[in-house]
Amino acid sequence: MLGLSLVAFFLWSSTSYGGSYGASAAFKDNIYNPGTLKPIDSVLKVKVGERAPDFTLPAVSGEHISLSQHSGKKNVVLSFVPAAWTPVCSDQWPGYNIVQEMFEQYDAVLLGITVDNVPTLFAWTNQMCQGDRRLWFPVLSDFWPHGAVADAYGVLRSDGVSERALFIIDKKGAIRYIHVEDINKRPHLEIIFKELEKIERQG
Repeated sequence: MLGLSLVAFFLWSSTSYGGSYGASAAFKDNIYNPGTLKPIDSVLKVKVGERAPDFTLPAVSGEHISLSQHSGKKNVVLSFVPAAWTPVCSDQWPGYNIVQEMFEQYDAVLLGITVDNVPTLFAWTNQMCQGDRRLWFPVLSDFWPHGAVADAYGVLRSDGVSERALFIIDKKGAIRYIHVEDINKRPHLEIIFKELEKIERQG
């Protein structure tokens, strides 16, 4: 299974937003480049082995989604990204579309989280992918209280956006893996599947 994730990683790393995902020229023209930022600007408040802080956030779909609703049912991957309409974020999330089946293979769901408000996320994600295709995973707004969930996990930066971070949580609600990436870079796909594979082996 890991071989498939490496193939997916190759495909993902060889394309950019607007590449194989077919984002429109208008979408690319609206991407704001913040320049090079301080790689990491926060201090984690949680550790591997601890219970993940629960939360309930509004989704672009109009529903409210809680971490705890997946307890006992699914492994959860939290993908925090800094901001809508920025280059790396606009590339990272569409990349997860090419590996949806692998999340299913490992009995996992993905939750995307940013500190942007719902209308901003609605516009951004609607233009992110080609044609009628949309992101398959819920996109959640940690806008108000501003960045409260990012802050609870210790990934809220001093400028009010979140780190580019991944948290993998097992079906019992325990944090099994944490990865805070350099905000200027995109985390590698194989990180997720190596860790989900460990959870599957270890139980």
